[in-house]
Amino acid sequence: MHDFARRPASEQARLRAQLEAVVAVTTADLAPASRIVLDAADGAAIVVLANPRGALRLAERALAAAAAGLPVSAGLNHGAVRLLGNGGGEAMVGDGIAVAASVAEFAPVAELRISRSFRDALAEAVPGEEAALIPKGASTDASLRHHELYARDRGALRRRSRRYKAFSAFAAVAILAAGIGYRVSEQGQEAFMDSVAAKYRDTAAQSQRYMRGLVQKVKLQ
Repeated sequence: MHDFARRPASEQARLRAQLEAVVAVTTADLAPASRIVLDAADGAAIVVLANPRGALRLAERALAAAAAGLPVSAGLNHGAVRLLGNGGGEAMVGDGIAVAASVAEFAPVAELRISRSFRDALAEAVPGEEAALIPKGASTDASLRHHELYARDRGALRRRSRRYKAFSAFAAVAILAAGIGYRVSEQGQEAFMDSVAAKYRDTAAQSQRYMRGLVQKVKLQ
């Protein structure tokens, strides 16, 4: 949460309660064994195990809370973590969390920033999904570590969906053309054209009978 430490204690309590509600809702889709929720000084850290697509979806859903006035941003990273304590989730450390925190600090309110390592993990887990992540430059954190940043490109997702639909239509046309070609090769061009013409005449005759019946019903009413 942006500028959390500078806010009055009463506002901090309100924002943290809102954030806890957001985390509870957004993590509900993930199995409890596949994620670990940790408190942070100015927000929360959510460790999602072996599910880059789920982590991306979770972060995007959490950012929707910004529309309700919660000043949050999100950072995604893929890296090593280690649980401390007796396994009850008291604390977790590791470069994976540290880099995610740095990446989140580079993100404006209501926006998401993604590290290069997370992009690579997403590409390996769901090939092609990384095409929707666009470069957002690079930044250096307080420890002088250089981070290559990415963000979600909604336009890329829409363009990909349109390309998929266009390919599906082309595939349907290609299959139809292949079927016609097969029938022509089997029947001969002249016989095939005669059969098409006969079917057209039958369809036209059926349409005419339907229209005459419809007109007769209108007259009787």
